[in-house]
Amino acid sequence: RHRCPHKPTRIYDNGQQPCLTTEYVEKYPKYSNISPPRSLKPKQEYQVHRGKMEGITTSKSDYLPYDIVKRPFRVQEEHKPKTGKIELGTTYQKDYNAHKIQPVTLVRPLERKHTTGGKLDTIPTYQDDYRSWEVQRREPSKVEHIYHPPTEKFGNSTTFQDDFVPRELNPRQSFKPPCVAKLSDVPFDSTTSHRTSYIAHQLEPKFIRSKEEYKPSNQPFEDLTTHRNDFQGLPGQLAKSCKPENAKVGSNAHFNGVTEFQDRFQPWLVSLPEVRKTKEYVPPPGNMDFNSTSHLDYVKHEISPAVPIRPVSNGRRINAPFQGNTTTKEDFKAWGSCRQEITKKQQEIPKPTGRFYDLTTFKSHYIPHRIIPAQSFKPVHAIVPNSAPFQGETMYRTEYIPKKQETCPANYPSPPGYVYVNTDSQGHKFFRQLTPEFSESNSNPIPKEVAVLS
Repeated sequence: RHRCPHKPTRIYDNGQQPCLTTEYVEKYPKYSNISPPRSLKPKQEYQVHRGKMEGITTSKSDYLPYDIVKRPFRVQEEHKPKTGKIELGTTYQKDYNAHKIQPVTLVRPLERKHTTGGKLDTIPTYQDDYRSWEVQRREPSKVEHIYHPPTEKFGNSTTFQDDFVPRELNPRQSFKPPCVAKLSDVPFDSTTSHRTSYIAHQLEPKFIRSKEEYKPSNQPFEDLTTHRNDFQGLPGQLAKSCKPENAKVGSNAHFNGVTEFQDRFQPWLVSLPEVRKTKEYVPPPGNMDFNSTSHLDYVKHEISPAVPIRPVSNGRRINAPFQGNTTTKEDFKAWGSCRQEITKKQQEIPKPTGRFYDLTTFKSHYIPHRIIPAQSFKPVHAIVPNSAPFQGETMYRTEYIPKKQETCPANYPSPPGYVYVNTDSQGHKFFRQLTPEFSESNSNPIPKEVAVLS
């Protein structure tokens, strides 16, 4: 649809109200005399109770009032002070008498005043009061133990060898009864309480209910539902299609392919940028000097290699075999112990020795029966052909009247059949129609004036 919601430009005025002129507003004006339909929906207001409210509550009906007696008021007696003096003596004053205490004498020595004319005495108090005694040094009573290396090989015994004498371990006798099944000499009696007390009764033959034979109904099946029976529809004509025919709108006018963008924005003549040529590399003449400051100024010194501090190992090899015997290996030798065998319980039930028959109770007693499929009573979904022609008319096709597609006159810079009237402050050009007429396909009148955006 044509719409012009633009705001006024600075050429005319500086108004702030936007323009609401559209094709819909021009064709369909407002009806001021018709009020909107009144809503019949009840308002959600508080409904006041019309009856009289009873002022009896649960508290009033169940809890009866009783007489309240005031609490007797006790008159406070007047305070009368006692005659005589108050004895302020305490147990502490009575038992613990005060003693006369003499002032404490100061232990701090008097300040020594040094005369300026004499010689300065630099002896400190500690050196003057505490003088060292002439005490002779006490000779130590420690016996010197001179180490004498052993003459024999591994001759020194250890503390463990001296104090702990190896003894043979006597294992304690176990009084635990052996876990061995006692075999009985009496033959096995296989009688049980079930076998002795159970009495086998003869079973009665099972009652088999005969299957009832299906008897079809003689009356025809009524396929009418509640909806089909009660709601049979209203009598009326068949609906016709109001859909317009898919007719191609053609025009003999020549198509102008010029758009607003192409009309206003013309291409500019732009010159190509200059391509800067790179200069050819010319190597400098002469040879390159690779001598640096470090090569020229560095003075080489003759330095002897560092002597290793690690002593040189005398690689003496002994061909004699290595003697790996130690004191622990010689004195503590491994005991000869045997591992106790695992006590296993003997199997009471012997294993079967015959051939295994893969025959179960289900396989031996099961009798296969022939399966009879149930008969289906569902009607066959067959399409009944009808020789009558199909009526494809609808209400849309019969009642719809196609409207002629008209072009909005505001699309033209100077609409045909209209005369220019004036231009308002918002930049709209108004045109007036030469001969006002009514369109044949539409009962709406053609507007007398058309606003066109310049």
